[in-house]
Amino acid sequence: MVFKPDFLACAVGSMPHGDAAAAVDVVLATLPEAPMWPQLSGRGLNEQMEIQYSEGMPCRVIDRAKGRMFFETSGDYIDAFTEFYEGYMAAMDPDDGTGDVASMAVSPEFGAGIYELEKRLGAQEGRRPFVKCQTTGPCSFALTIVDENKRALWYNEEFRDVIIKALAMKCRWQIQRFKPYADRVICAIDEPILSGFGSSTYVSVTRDEVVAALGELVDAIHADGALAGIHCCGNTEWSIPIDAGAEIVNFDAYQYGETIAMYPAQVRKHLENGNALAWGVVPTSTAVRNNTAETLVAHYEKMVDNLVAKSGVDRGLVYQQTMLTGSCGTGSMEVTDAERVFRMTRELSLALREKHGA
Repeated sequence: MVFKPDFLACAVGSMPHGDAAAAVDVVLATLPEAPMWPQLSGRGLNEQMEIQYSEGMPCRVIDRAKGRMFFETSGDYIDAFTEFYEGYMAAMDPDDGTGDVASMAVSPEFGAGIYELEKRLGAQEGRRPFVKCQTTGPCSFALTIVDENKRALWYNEEFRDVIIKALAMKCRWQIQRFKPYADRVICAIDEPILSGFGSSTYVSVTRDEVVAALGELVDAIHADGALAGIHCCGNTEWSIPIDAGAEIVNFDAYQYGETIAMYPAQVRKHLENGNALAWGVVPTSTAVRNNTAETLVAHYEKMVDNLVAKSGVDRGLVYQQTMLTGSCGTGSMEVTDAERVFRMTRELSLALREKHGA
């Protein structure tokens, strides 16, 4: 199926609302063609970025008294790993796998927005062009979460592999839940930590390792016929998500819009192969109060001018393969500002479609 988003309005997952129904009201009103389930970190520890996707992972410990999660790696985890890998192979084997990834389900206690959006879509007639889900990426998860000695799990190859495979299963579980309600499901891999790739902090993390980890999730997303997106809310090496096989590269185009043109050959090939850029044009900060659809149209077109000049890609193709989002999630914003981000994304989409005939 050809993918032509034509200024499709979508969003990064997090919202500041404490009530899932209120958040989904906003989503359905502003993102009718591509609603996403809201991640509600304001509901407490269970919906924090990594913890939300940790159910079912062996050796995971949530210390509620200290408000943190870690993995216990010092004990005998052979039985727990054996059980995990048996379940993984039974579900995910490309030849004989059942596709049943229920062992990595996200429960209502850890993802209220999933169930609220599913309920609302199920109560309406017809299908949406797209429904979006999302998963914390393996790099951000394994470089943020630590073991009992406060060492990042990324540096423990056994646990890193389990995390990658568990997150791949969680992608497929979400896609399967939302398939009945959409012509296509988009599953985004959220990787904020990629903005630190190449820095002294992560000097021992190699590009090949990052691409391979992301590629494993992308392959899982494709196994269920969904579109894969990779999102980073800072500057990074934008050829990484392209090389990992994602159809959608989602970046902060409000602060870092010019950086996408630093990879002209890769981005041009990405677009010419029928893939998309999701421009995070709408600021997810108080700057949203001082912007209008008109100012953001001008900002977007300035960034497109830069990309066209640097890469030689056809301008019409850039427009055709554009999605629009906030620059990041809105989970840390005031509710009124967050809702303005969603409204502004919708208004920007309509303004660009009217101007460019999409």
